[in-house]
Amino acid sequence: MTETAAAATAAAAAATKRIPGPLGLPLVGSLFDLTRRPLRTYLDARRDYGDVVRFAAGPPGLRAEFYAVFSPEGAHQVLGSQAANFRKDNSFYDELRTSLGNGLLTSQDGDYQRQRRLIQPLFTRRRVDGYAQAVGLECRVLADRWRAAPGGVVDLAEEMSRFALRTVSRILFGADVEAAVQVVHRSFPVIGEFVLERGFAPVRLPRSWPTPANRRGAEARRELYAVCDRIIAERARRAERSGAGVGAGAAVGTGAAVGTGAAVGAGVEADTGFNAVDSPAGSADLLELLALARGEDGERLDPDELRDQVLIFLLAGHETTATSLAFALFLLAKHPEQRRLARAEADAVLAGREPGAADLEALPYLTRVLKEAMRLYPAASQMGRRSVEESVIDGHVIPAGAQVILAPWVTHRHPGHWEEPDRFDPDRFLPEREKERHRYAWYPFGGGPRACIGQHFSMLESVLALGALLREFDLEAIDRGVRLGQAITLQVKSPMRVRLTPRE
Repeated sequence: MTETAAAATAAAAAATKRIPGPLGLPLVGSLFDLTRRPLRTYLDARRDYGDVVRFAAGPPGLRAEFYAVFSPEGAHQVLGSQAANFRKDNSFYDELRTSLGNGLLTSQDGDYQRQRRLIQPLFTRRRVDGYAQAVGLECRVLADRWRAAPGGVVDLAEEMSRFALRTVSRILFGADVEAAVQVVHRSFPVIGEFVLERGFAPVRLPRSWPTPANRRGAEARRELYAVCDRIIAERARRAERSGAGVGAGAAVGTGAAVGTGAAVGAGVEADTGFNAVDSPAGSADLLELLALARGEDGERLDPDELRDQVLIFLLAGHETTATSLAFALFLLAKHPEQRRLARAEADAVLAGREPGAADLEALPYLTRVLKEAMRLYPAASQMGRRSVEESVIDGHVIPAGAQVILAPWVTHRHPGHWEEPDRFDPDRFLPEREKERHRYAWYPFGGGPRACIGQHFSMLESVLALGALLREFDLEAIDRGVRLGQAITLQVKSPMRVRLTPRE
């Protein structure tokens, strides 16, 4: 038998074996582990059972099975080479879609293709680079806030969440939406925990049943929709006062108008020749561009889709960036030598001025710091799919209709691809070392045809903010560790305090 034939025979034999996994508790299997401590559960499962693990959750007779894939090779197959067979219609995305609408993150098939065609031009490098001014403005606001911090102590998790939300809101709506900050901070984690629990539940009770969890989830959803509608309505009123429209002249959700008159967006294009895609970067806020976006056949986002996109952008545009920034600063606060190198680069490149989009390429060490923080603490620490047909992933048969979990939290610590995986080392991301690694050994933005559309924006915002803040302050960690949780994104469950020293 040839070596190739022997390898094929071995792979076929492995594929016929039952996928191993923990038994869990007699009555509920791994349900509590998956919902209450998923990060540790996944790490232990890879160590004990390998790169593809089967979990069973729920009581006997109602037990649901989940297949976790931890290797870079498996992640590539699910997200890349076999992406058509793994869809975003598993239980988690079903729940997320119900809570936050059918936006770009949650939509499927024709809806997704249509939304992507309309939205993609708004996230070109040229367009995104135009958002750097808003990042700089919010960095100034944050620096002033930090100079007034009592005792020079701030909680990075709270501060970065506030900063990222203000930044994405300014880019979305062209305005300060401070009033929405507390609502978003309060509501997104509630919805995240609600989605996670229902996603793993062997039986999902109707949302209309007045259980405590359903009530909390419904109230959080109402608050988010209401604040989004208010912001869009205020944006429309500002546009009306200034004589410019922002949308389709129809109601969004609970009645917030996104335009004035009939087909305002189309009228702007027809009367002035304005095209949202071709306009100079920074000349219009993202809500206006979304409302004006047109496909080749004149297709556009309807009012409900517009609100759904805004909700998704608020979620994806602030929670993920906030997590990455908070941990990048926290790690630097705990590692003096890396902090010295990062600060020296920020001083040399920025030289006392505000950062701009052109500085991104000139800040390679800060970029490496950010990437290493995203390796150790990926905001999207787990993601799900559902298999359409039976397939072989990393040598194991995944049955048709299976719930599949990918866990960057584990893959980013895989000992077969990362030496001393728990150590903070930004130089892992030197160009020559990145080239040596598997493409999916690091995938905080997902991959394949549904990779994150906002990847460049997140990197731009985060690196420029790191540079601006390190130029203004030195940081020393007060809390040496933090307690983590998991909802839609990675959650910080304990203080992440640092002491700030303004730099002369």
